[in-house]
Amino acid sequence: MTISEIREILKKDDVPEEVLKEILSDERKGVRNLAASYMRRLERESRERMRVEALYEVESEFYKRGMTHIVGIDEVGRGPLAGPVTVAAVILKPHWFAPGLNDSKKVTPKHREALSARIHEEAVDLSIVSMPPSEIDAVNIYQATMEAMYQAVKNLHVKPDAVIVDAMPLHFSCPTISMIHGDARSASVAAASIAAKVYRDHLMDEYDKKYPGYGFAQNKGYGTAEHIEALHRLGITPIHRKSFEPVKSMIYEGW
Repeated sequence: MTISEIREILKKDDVPEEVLKEILSDERKGVRNLAASYMRRLERESRERMRVEALYEVESEFYKRGMTHIVGIDEVGRGPLAGPVTVAAVILKPHWFAPGLNDSKKVTPKHREALSARIHEEAVDLSIVSMPPSEIDAVNIYQATMEAMYQAVKNLHVKPDAVIVDAMPLHFSCPTISMIHGDARSASVAAASIAAKVYRDHLMDEYDKKYPGYGFAQNKGYGTAEHIEALHRLGITPIHRKSFEPVKSMIYEGW
């Protein structure tokens, strides 16, 4: 085999054992370098698989009991001054693997997009609910988030065997676990956090086009200096939360 042929072979995920043995026994310096690079890649992939598998610790306890439809729930957007709070409920296949699966805050935007696409395509079931600012103002952000979580589970087509939710104390007829930092400790909740984040980010990108000048595509509705300055310069939009400061005070003062 030429070095170019070996390079192409080692780009594959699954190299036949007999071919790999032949490559590893090749004394050419270029082949040894390619083989060393390939082995390092395998080691990185193995570590990543172990990291992701560790996120299934809670789910695995349910799997052992024959319960496979485990719902992970997470939200994004509780803190912004504008836009909805968005919740995702996701059921993954047992031990589903995707490189980089993690709390959405620890994943780059580009990788979040790729992961979200895979989650939508490969999840057993997925539901996303966004509560608009009007609902947040009517019942408060905590209640709106909770209602969105219940609605997201209700909208699933597959009946849950168990539920894992990030922090919120929900109650369902099936076993339910509320986990602090669940998006960093449960694969199902991590997947939900990514799906919710990408969905809401896309909404805010559209709002940026509809209400230019506030920087919604960049700040996603959070109260950055640019956003606050635009509020005072351009005024309040229909997607601003009127129960959140400084919007609330601006309304009181007659803006």
